[in-house]
This record gives sequence, C-alpha cells and structure tokens, in this order.
Amino acid sequence: MTTTTDQIQQLGRDWANAEVRGDVAALQAMTTDDFTLVGPLGFVLDKQQWLRRYQGGGLVTQQLSWEETQVRDYGSAAVSVGVHDQKAEYNGQPADGRFRITHVFVHDGDRWLLAGVHLSPIGGPPPFAQRDTTESPR
Repeated sequence: MTTTTDQIQQLGRDWANAEVRGDVAALQAMTTDDFTLVGPLGFVLDKQQWLRRYQGGGLVTQQLSWEETQVRDYGSAAVSVGVHDQKAEYNGQPADGRFRITHVFVHDGDRWLLAGVHLSPIGGPPPFAQRDTTESPR
C-alpha cells in the first residue's frame, strides 16, 4: 500500500508531465471543480482560465520540474511545498522561472485531486526574520 506522500508525489509528477504535454484532459481530470491558481505575480486564475492557457497554444511549457517537495498529510487534505522550475513561453514571450510552489490536495474518497497551486518568487528571509527573537526589544 502506498502512503499519502507517495500518492501526492505521483500526482505531482503526473501534473508536471501533463503541463509539459499541454494535456488539458489530464489536467481537468486531476483537479477539483473549484481549482484555483495564484501565479507568481499574484494574478488568480480559476480552473477554466488555467486550462484555457493551453488551448490554442498560448502557453507552451518545454520543461517543468517539481522538486524539493515536502508533503504534509492532514487526512482528507494534504499540502506540499517545493520548487517549480520551468522553461516556457506564453503567447510567444518567455515565461521561464524558478518559483516556490505550494499545492493543496484534497481526497475525494477514491483519489487525490489538486485543489490549488500558489507560485511565488524564491528569495531569502527578510532581515527581521533572521534576528534572534529571544532578545528583548530596545
């Protein structure tokens, strides 16, 4: 029997491969009806908007890796945080990038589905987050 982490890792690989293939049918089948994508610049796409990027060849993803993932299992939900590295074009313009990615997965009783994706630029922690919080304020 596979663990939740194994199942989520497989679904994540399937998702990345479907994105590279531009396989709208596979992406449709592996996501919830209310799937939401938050892009790396803060834009929000619902499921139909997200899928429509591939119709007509607007988005072409040549490579996509999903790595350094950590999965947290909450029973009927799971969250993964990892790195999304892509080589892509959108309407002929470069859309390459390396992003921190959070996936939200839900279990519908039979299988895991992808409910949401959030991408953000990768940066270091802000200076205040590096300070020892045990010191008393001045």
